[in-house]
Amino acid sequence: MADSQKTIYIKEIMELLPHRYPFLLIDRVTDYELGKSIKGYKNITFNEPCFTGHFPGQPIFPGVMILEGLAQAAGVLGFKTMGSSDQLYLYAGIDKARFKRPCGPGDRLDYAVELIKERRGIWKFSGVATVDGAIVCSADFMCAMRDM
Repeated sequence: MADSQKTIYIKEIMELLPHRYPFLLIDRVTDYELGKSIKGYKNITFNEPCFTGHFPGQPIFPGVMILEGLAQAAGVLGFKTMGSSDQLYLYAGIDKARFKRPCGPGDRLDYAVELIKERRGIWKFSGVATVDGAIVCSADFMCAMRDM
């Protein structure tokens, strides 16, 4: 179990990230190490707005939403590492994105993101999303720190 000081609950996540429903895609951070890595999750429910069209009768959580969830976890790590600011972390690129299995209602989507390097406001990460220990998605991605 994660140390309670390494847990970040939704209220603080909302203080760190500008995202709101229906695009706030991380429910809790379970562990993090400043400037290194972060773990968290999103509970996927049948009430996700995307399921009305993706796909009726066969709800599958969209891969782009999984990638966005990984990026939001990275954003929390960035803000915790750098301190609060009037800046945003914006996607700058995605490489090696792979989708291994679908996920849907009832799944807990676990995120694990590692900071590879940071240079001149560009942060490079590697992330993996899993359900019950099975890889759902993996990707390398970059975020750019920009003024709001």
